Amino acid sequence: MGIRVIQSTAAGTARAAGPETATTPGETPPGAAVPVRPAVDGLVDRYHRVATDLRVSLTDRCNLRCTYCMPEEGLPWLPKSRLLTDDEINRLVRVAVLRLGVTEVRFTGGEPLIRPGLPAIVAAAASLTPRPTLSLTTNGIGLARLARPLRDAGLDRVNVSLDTIDPDRFTTLTRRDRLADVLAGLAAASDAGLTPVKINSVLMRGVNDQDAPALLRFALAHGYELRFIEQMPLDAQHGWDRDAMVTASEILTALQAEFTLLPDPVERGGAPAETWLVEGFTALDGRPARVGVIGSVTRPFCGDCDRTRLTADGQVRACLFATEESDLREALRAGADDEELARRWRTAMWGKRAGHDIDDPTFLQPARPMSAIGG
Repeated sequence: MGIRVIQSTAAGTARAAGPETATTPGETPPGAAVPVRPAVDGLVDRYHRVATDLRVSLTDRCNLRCTYCMPEEGLPWLPKSRLLTDDEINRLVRVAVLRLGVTEVRFTGGEPLIRPGLPAIVAAAASLTPRPTLSLTTNGIGLARLARPLRDAGLDRVNVSLDTIDPDRFTTLTRRDRLADVLAGLAAASDAGLTPVKINSVLMRGVNDQDAPALLRFALAHGYELRFIEQMPLDAQHGWDRDAMVTASEILTALQAEFTLLPDPVERGGAPAETWLVEGFTALDGRPARVGVIGSVTRPFCGDCDRTRLTADGQVRACLFATEESDLREALRAGADDEELARRWRTAMWGKRAGHDIDDPTFLQPARPMSAIGG
């Protein structure tokens, strides 16, 4: 089925054996009008979770060198021949939406803004019927220039990674003096209507853990929605240390020293972030301002996970921490029709494990870092 083990684990890997039920046969010709067709046999796993949120990595390259992600010299990047072409990305997104029930598509990286042709890729996804919700996770460099074209292409909103608003700490963390560019990108995204503009922040002990209240003050002042994310073992150096990770509980304690946080009455559903209302503050749309914490390590939400991932080189990953990948690129290039691609994708997701088991002594970090997997 095109499944390859990318790292063994003492706990074993999930067996990829899944539904074989066929849907409407045939392939949607490139460039043809997309028919309205209900999805049949979606991306269901053995634990009855249904994946409707697709994360599509457009490149493994990045123009920052964040210390918790990659070494200063960068990484051996994927050769262009192994990357999905624009047409291949468009076709796989089309299969996911029309045949597999995907309703949300997020473009990631690496840094997706450095992918040539990004607005056209967004436009192709926006042209689908039913139309998925479209978002982008970016470091914000180049967003000042691309925010309006991306909005015009059909992008709905953005998540911008920003771990500090202190210029010196930003340069230390990213090894680049580009804070002004990120701030300009945030403002441009808001002006273009890519709202709600969300900020993703990772805190590390002894590095930027003191910045939690300042980040929230900044987000509230500009109408951005802030999400803190526990640092995960996805760095290329494999140097992740749980003791250096600032936990969700610690983040909340730091915020509560300056803000009153109230439980959010809105149902969380499959969203990764636990959210709180910030008393006394209002969002741009008039609703109560919110702050979120994604406790991927200490407060895992695997039981409600609704995500499937497609890497820049065309591999399906059932989980961010998966030890297996299923190759759609070679099947696509060998002439597989849309139903065959959908069948392979369903089979890959059927084998999804119950959880990432980061706290299990047998856990081993995935061989691929976050920049190569996509967020």
